[in-house]
Order: sequence, then structure tokens, then C-alpha cells
Amino acid sequence: MAYSVSELILIAGGYLLFLFLVAWITEKGRIPARLVRHPAVFVFSLGVYASAWAIYGSVGYAHDYGYNFLAYFLGISGVFLLAPILLAPILRLTTTYQLASLADLFAFRYRSRLAGALTTLMMVVGMLPLLSMQIKAVAESIQILTGEPDPAWVALWFCLLITLFAILFGARHATARERHEGLVVAIATESLIKLVAFVGVALIGLFGVFDGPGGLGQWLDAHPEMLARLYGPLQNGSWHSLIMAFFVSAVVMPHMFHMAFTENLNPRALVSASWGLPLLFLVMALCVPMILWAALASNAPTSPDYFTLGVGLANGGGAVLGYLAGLAGASGMLIVATLALSGMSLNHLVLPASPLSSAHDLYRNLLWTRRVLIAAILALAYGFYRLAGPGHSAVELGVLSFVAALQFVPGLIGTLFWPSGNRNGLFAGLAVGFAVWLLALLIPITFPQWQAGALLEWIGLRERQGMAHWNQAAIASLSLNGLIYAIVSIITPTSRAERTAAEACAVDSLRRPYRWDLGARSVDDFVGALSSPLGPVTAGREVDMALRDLRLGREETRPYALRRLRDQLETNLSGLLGPSVAHQLMDDNLPYRPQEGESEDIRFIETRLEQYRDKLSGLAAELDSLRRFHRQTLLELPMGVISLGADGEIIGWNRAAEALTGIDAEDTIGSRLGHLPTPWGELLAEFSHGAAEHDPQRQLEVDGQPRWLSLHRSLIHSPGPTEQAGGQVLVIEDITDLRQMESHLAHNERLASIGRLAAGVAHEIGNPVTAIACLAQNLDGHCDEDEQRLGARQIVEQTRRITRIVESLVTFSHSGGVRDTIQGPVNLSATVAEAIALLLLDPDHRQQRFDNLCPADQEVTGDPQRLLQVFVNLLGNAADASRDDLPIVVRSERHDQRLRITVEDQGHGVPAELRDALFEPFVTSKPPGRGTGLGLALVYSIIEDHRGTVRVESPIDDGRGTRFVIELPAFANDRPPAA
Repeated sequence: MAYSVSELILIAGGYLLFLFLVAWITEKGRIPARLVRHPAVFVFSLGVYASAWAIYGSVGYAHDYGYNFLAYFLGISGVFLLAPILLAPILRLTTTYQLASLADLFAFRYRSRLAGALTTLMMVVGMLPLLSMQIKAVAESIQILTGEPDPAWVALWFCLLITLFAILFGARHATARERHEGLVVAIATESLIKLVAFVGVALIGLFGVFDGPGGLGQWLDAHPEMLARLYGPLQNGSWHSLIMAFFVSAVVMPHMFHMAFTENLNPRALVSASWGLPLLFLVMALCVPMILWAALASNAPTSPDYFTLGVGLANGGGAVLGYLAGLAGASGMLIVATLALSGMSLNHLVLPASPLSSAHDLYRNLLWTRRVLIAAILALAYGFYRLAGPGHSAVELGVLSFVAALQFVPGLIGTLFWPSGNRNGLFAGLAVGFAVWLLALLIPITFPQWQAGALLEWIGLRERQGMAHWNQAAIASLSLNGLIYAIVSIITPTSRAERTAAEACAVDSLRRPYRWDLGARSVDDFVGALSSPLGPVTAGREVDMALRDLRLGREETRPYALRRLRDQLETNLSGLLGPSVAHQLMDDNLPYRPQEGESEDIRFIETRLEQYRDKLSGLAAELDSLRRFHRQTLLELPMGVISLGADGEIIGWNRAAEALTGIDAEDTIGSRLGHLPTPWGELLAEFSHGAAEHDPQRQLEVDGQPRWLSLHRSLIHSPGPTEQAGGQVLVIEDITDLRQMESHLAHNERLASIGRLAAGVAHEIGNPVTAIACLAQNLDGHCDEDEQRLGARQIVEQTRRITRIVESLVTFSHSGGVRDTIQGPVNLSATVAEAIALLLLDPDHRQQRFDNLCPADQEVTGDPQRLLQVFVNLLGNAADASRDDLPIVVRSERHDQRLRITVEDQGHGVPAELRDALFEPFVTSKPPGRGTGLGLALVYSIIEDHRGTVRVESPIDDGRGTRFVIELPAFANDRPPAA
């Protein structure tokens, strides 16, 4: 059947239009998302690897090199069989950091614009033979089917057609960070059509030429040399180089990288691809020998590279299936490869060379630049086809690109498995390996008249051999590349940025970001900083997009959240501008502030550990279990625990702290104490920056109610240079209930004391009452005016005496209630004198001798009524233990900024078995019914609340006597001047 050029071009246009309609319907949401994201769609989209080389070249390669053609299918099958080891880490990196190509990955890992630029240049040059092979395959297939003498103009029309549809498929959006669901479904459809057409050609050969499997077996029995010619080439040893080349190309070639990682709609589909894709290529591989044998048996009128067309031509039909399979393979590969290469060129060649301008629409400029790059790349491919394509087979052109892909292996290994590799090694290795590839393979093919004789002889090739010993050139270039990469990386230093990126890229590593300080303090600062390079509109859109990705509000000011926002912005801009430009743009406009120490972001690390929990095993799993146990213990502690980094940032906030403050941990992590709501922010910030490590009783008003807190602070010192840089731990305990209980106990103790004083009070009041009665009787008689005035004055004096006694008793009885603590000057001498006066009201202590030797000018800081309770308890205990004729002495003296008070008696002393527990509640040496055991416990609590100390010394002289020593801070005005 004869075909015209117009018919075949019309078929090509109709086929591409059909694929575009599939993509358009998908992006409009007409196809259910569950189908679009089905693993089968991802598996078939990876069929883009089966380009025209698989349809035409593999058959020609089988003709020339026998079963070596299987290396093409085994290489990609091996990669995806090892997907969890090789591909999953790359997918994690590309997803996390918005890396759209191998150049992005290298630029990110080696923190170098040059790394991205070199990778892009070498990839474009290396892919030109394979791109031109697709053009050659379609043009020459049309030539074969139509008899057209000059396929060059057909190739030109095909390139124009591909340019149009490449722009329609992938250059309708400004950035590669947007997933093109339509492109994925269209390429999956293309792979399905390609597979069906290729299998159809094989079935035509099987049943049209051999009348079925039986006929094929008979033909092979009659022609044993056909099987022998397949086995023979395996002896030359080039199969291992082939498998290695195809193995690597399945990962690093731009069209495969783009479909496997950049356009991956369902990361879990990699598991399905690990068996689905090898199955797909197994079916295609089984078709190759049948097509080869059918073409040979039917004397197909084509060269071996086009036996897929020749089977149909020899049998009077079916050639259009071969053409459609080749068209599908070539067009799918060209569209995806040019899209990927245009993105690489934009991010690593164009943008670094042309600074961003905020005066123009950034998205529109990027979009049109990418369209121009698509056209330029296809123009280069067409130019290479015109230069070298007609004189070389599809096999030679394809292998040339596959060997070029090998040069990226050392850099990729360093990215994933060798953190010590650096940019210097990458540059040196790529330069040498690529130079060998150029001189040994590309230039001899492109310019046969020019040969690098010395180099070729050095690596074991003779001039004019060219592609005949490509495997030797491949091994030599790769070996030199890897060796130089390793040596240079070892002997040259690695930058800090590279080490950080290497940690992020290493397989099974946890990203370990640091809590570096940002100059920006709010989201508006981000927009303002990025407005200069991006323009205010673009900057606002990018910041809003990053906030949505992180689910943060525009009012966010926490340092932790702002660091996450900066990282997310850099990640998003990497998808728009490439990692090199994005990294430089963020460093220039939103830099981290330099600081001496650095603390790892523990919150982020713990989040990643939770994500990796199921992947940990052995010692790592046990350590993680221990970490979780310790963390849970900290979370469940009944006291509020707040952990601060060395920079004052909150990195821990347990559940008790949430309950105590009413502030959720999610709202505090990454913030600073001063940013917390009132009154907690002021309280905690003041305490964390103060000198005191313990504040036993701090009053705070929360929601109009007084609360008492006990605050503790502990400094964390870094145990080593590789450990955390230190910080603080604040412990908060709510002692409001304890304070109320103590107040009630103190009140009860006072009531007990009042009961003991009642008889004395009655006696003391009785004397002035009797005197008043006598004076009143005298006034009833006849007396002159002077006597009346004198009697009235005496009655008033006796009344005041009664009032003083009652007021003293009432004040003492009421001083134990829960009220605000008064912190003011307290005169020691006056307070001790008042306590002595109260005790003398007790009939048991009326004859006791008390000596108040405190200077009249010494004052302490505190609450006068609570300190009165202290002295009443201590003097009362001393009186109970002493004879009336033995004095109880109270002294005070100044020691720097504190006053030392001693209360000393000559009683029987404190038993040794009670001495250590003397200040504990309900401990007493008095007989039953004489004491509650709460007095000294209250003394200890009150003195501690006053930031003082109390201790007991007993015996003090000849086995007798007790001395209580109290130290309290002197009142500010009473402190001696500084020396």
C-alpha cells in the first residue's frame, strides 16, 4: 500500500492533536482524579523511555549485536526493580526541595551555580544525538513509506509540529513546579498506543509470515544460524557496558527524570512501577526477535533499523502500525525531553546570566523565555540531524547519548551516598569524562575528518574506529571521571553549605536545619525584602503561596515559623527559578544573621523522626524508643517545663505548662518568652534573664485571680563541640493550693496561740477594767474640777491600754489569711518587741525573761505580720524549753547585703533524732497536747518565701541550749554603701 507524505504528516498531526485533547480533558477535570493518579497511569507514563530507539533501533541492534539488545530493556528494568533504594531518595529530594531536573539536584547538592550550568550544557549536548535520532526516525520512516527522495524537509515540518505541541503540552504555565496532570495522562496514552502498535507489528510477523508459533519454530529449525547470530555477539563482552549505560540513562536522562520525579503525581506509585515497568518492557522485548525474524524471513525491503516498517511492507499491510509506534515513541520523547531541557536551560543558563527585574511581569517573561528555549533546543536537534544524522544509523546516535549519560554517574553517587564529594571533584570529573566522550565519540561521528589520534590510542582505540568500540570509550571516560572526582574531592576542602546540603541529600539521613537568626521579624518584612528582585505583586503571591503550603497565618512572628517560611519560599522559588538562583536570591534579600554558635532545630528533627519511625531498625529503633520515652516523661510531668535554646527560643512546652498558662504548645514552639500573652510573657522573660535561679513564691494575677508560682531555672551547658549549644530549662509549679493550705495552717496555729493567750489577755484586760471602775466610782462623789479632769484622763489611758491589748491580739489572729504579700521595710527590733509583748500575755510565759538586743535601726525586706509569726513561734518554742530565770536572747547583725538574726535559749535542746527533720510538718519534741508540730514548718516556709534561710544549732553549750539562725535580705535603704 502506497502512502503520500501529506497523509503521513496528517496522521502525525491528528495523533498529536488527539494526545493534546486527552491532556486538555484531564486538566479540565473531566477524568476522575482516582484514575489520573492511578499507579498504572504512572507506569505507562514512564514508557516515554521507549523512544524511537526501542521501536526501530532495538531491532537493528538485535540484527547487528544479537541478544545485546536486551541490555536496553534490562537496564531500565533493573533501575525500577531497585526503586526503593535508588529512586525513592531522589524522589524525596525533588519533592521536598522542588528540584525539577538533574541540574537542579546537582546545583542543590553542590551549592554551585556552575554545577547546574555545566550539567545543563553537557546534558543538552549529550542529548542532541538522541533527539536528532527521533527526528531522523520519523523523517526516514516517512521516506520509506512514501519513497520521498529528501527527508530533510519532512524532518523540518515534523520539528515545527513538535515545537507547537511541546509548547501546548508543557509551556502554558510559567513554572515546572506545577504538576502537568494532562501531560502525564497524555504520555501514558502515548505509551499504551505505542505498546499496542508494536505488539501488533510482532503479531503480524508471527501470524502473517510464519502462520503462528509452530511455523516460527519450523523456520528456526531450518535456519539455526538465526539463533546463533543472536548468541554470538554476547562473547565480545560489551553487554555489561550496555546494561550500565541504559541503567544510568533511565535515571539521569531529562525525559525520564521529568516523568519519574518532577511529574510524579503519586509517590507511592514507585512501588507499582518496580514491577509494572519491567513487565511492560518484557512484553516489548519479546516482540523484538519476532519482528527481526519476520523481517529476515520475508526479505523486508528496509535496513535493519526499520525492520518494524519492513514487516508490514513485506506483507502488504500493517506498515502504518510500525509508523504509528515509531511516531508515538519519537514524539513522546521529544516533547518531554525538550520540556525538561528548556527548564534546565532557563534555570541554569538564562536566569543566572540575566538578573531579575521587578519592573516586568516575572511569570510572563519566564513563560515566553521557556517557549523560545523549546524552539531553540529543537532547532539544535534538527541542526545536528542535518549535520550527522544522514550518515549514521539510529543505533549509533542513540548509543552516543547513552554513553554521555554515564558521565553523570559519579556526581549522582556523591549526591546520594558520599557526603564527602564536593563541587571541585564534580567539575574536574565531568570535564575530563565529557572531554573523552567528545574526542572519542562525538567529534569522530560529527566530523569524521578530524581525529584525536593520541587520545584514542591511549584509551585503546584506533583512528577511524569511531562507534565500533564505543564500549571502550564509555569505560575509559567513566573510569577517569569517577577517579578524578574522588581524588579531587578528597584533597580539596568542602564548604559549609555543601556539607549542609550533603546531609540533606544523603540516603536515610534526617534533614538537620539550624536555628539561625533571621533579620525579618514579620511576614510583611518578607514581602518587602522580595519586592526588589521579584516585584511587589510577585513577592506577595509567592509569600502567600508559601504561607498556604505551611498553613500559617499572615500575622505570624515566631522565629521558628519565619525560618520555615523562608525555607518554603526558597523551595518554591527553586521550582520557579532553579535552586541556584533561588538560593542566591534568598541569601541576598533574606539572609540569616551571622552568629558564633549554632543550634539544631530540634522541633524539626523530631518531626522528621516521627515520619521515619517505621523505617528505623536495630539500634536506631531502640534509641528512638528511648527518645520517645524520655519525651513522653517530660510531657507528662505534673510541673510545667519550658525548654529554651541558647538563643532564647522556646523548643519545649509540656502539657502541664499548657494547663497552667492556658497556652497551647503549638502556639509557643519557635517563639520567644517575650512574645507570649500577658502576664506570662513578662513574668517568664524577666525570670529567664534574671540572676536568680529560684523564685520560691511569685504572685501573679491571672484572670483577676491571684496565683502563686514557684519558679526554677537551670542552665544547660553544651557537653561538647558537636552537641547542642546549650540553653535553659524553666520549671513552673503552681503552689496556690499549697499557699492556701499553709495560710490556713498558720491561721490555725495562731488560733491555738490565741487560745493559750486567752487567760493572760483576760488578766491583762481585767486590771485596767478594775482601775476604770474605781475611777468611775470616785467621780460619783463630790470632787473638784481638777480631780474630775485627772480621773477622766486616767480612764482614757486605761481604755487605750485595753485597746492596744485587743488590737495586738486581733492583728495577730487575722494575719494568717490569704492576701497579697507586703514587701516593705520591717524594723526587726520593733517586730521582736511586739512578739515578746504577745508572749507575755500567756500566763505560762509571764515570768519569762526575754532580751531584745536587735539594733533599733536595722530593717529587713518582707511582710511584717508574717515575720511577727516567725518570732512568736521561735520565742514561744524557746520559752517552752527554758526555765523562767534563764534569758532568751534575740540578736541581729549585718553581713554584706543581709541581716543575720539569732534566737538563742538555754533550754534542754533538740533531740538528735529530730534535728534533721525539725522543719518538717508535724514534727515536735513537746509532749502530746502541747504542740501541733506546725510552728517550725511555717517558720521555714515564711523565711524561704522571703528569700532567706533558717537553720538550727543544738546543743550550743554543755549539751544544752538551742540557737536558730535566720538570714534575711536587708532593706535597700538599710544596706551599707558599696565599697
